[in-house]
Amino acid sequence: MKKNLNIAKNVKIWFGISLVLITISLGSLLIQGLNFGIDFIGGTIISIELHTPFENADARAIVDKFDPSADVTYAGDAQTEVVITTKKSFTTEERQALFSGFQDKYSLQNTDLISVDTVNASIGAEAATNAVKAVVVAVALMLIYITFRFELISGITAIMALVHDLIVVVGVYSVFQIQVNSPFIAAILTILGYSIMDTVVVFDRIRENRPKFGKYAYGELLDASVTQTMRRSIFTSVATFVAITSLYIFGVPAIQNFALPLMVGVVIGTYSSIFNAGALWYVIKTYQHKKSLKTSGTKV
Repeated sequence: MKKNLNIAKNVKIWFGISLVLITISLGSLLIQGLNFGIDFIGGTIISIELHTPFENADARAIVDKFDPSADVTYAGDAQTEVVITTKKSFTTEERQALFSGFQDKYSLQNTDLISVDTVNASIGAEAATNAVKAVVVAVALMLIYITFRFELISGITAIMALVHDLIVVVGVYSVFQIQVNSPFIAAILTILGYSIMDTVVVFDRIRENRPKFGKYAYGELLDASVTQTMRRSIFTSVATFVAITSLYIFGVPAIQNFALPLMVGVVIGTYSSIFNAGALWYVIKTYQHKKSLKTSGTKV
């Protein structure tokens, strides 16, 4: 007979690991905050057609004279279009001077300046507000779904695990000062959906196994259920992680901005689904049982 994992017995270890990750994440958020990109704080996006593939270093040599922190990427099927994204609101003179630098190096015409877009800070604030609303609505709907399918305690513990995932993923972005743009929000919502379905698998197995155990044998029930679902969760997560990593390695910058938080989220989401969600359910269930025994005057 296959030996079950000791998930319930080691809840302090799982919670301790999560506490360390959350502490580091919140500490970084309080100390240095997030590195918000142009989508949130405003700035300027300039697109120039160079008519030839270019070296990023050559483009940076021109752009760095105006903003060393600007992002320089390429666009177009032939990768001949340079896209400069800066958090600064360039004046008309600065835009022209920047374009003149590319004109001189690549012998461009005035029509090769494809576009100059200014993103206002107010638009960025609205985007941030909408992002928060989207996450709150998603979490609320997930709570309703889990509660309806299983029970309220399962819904609460699942949401707590999701909050854990959200804090840690955002914390990784804060610690390493990775730029946060619109693709990050889409990735966060994707992570929440992926993580909750992984958690549903665990709770579904708990429900299936419940008749096989004593009414209050929560520890044994949790250990057996997690053991039975762990291989499936890990294999699925590894396959997903490999696919996303390929997108990150071979994808264009826009795809990389979406793939990176997914890579972090898959790892954190898998951990919380296996070791946190069910463990939280076990702790709450055990506490309720002990409380009911204490109320009825029965010794635990």
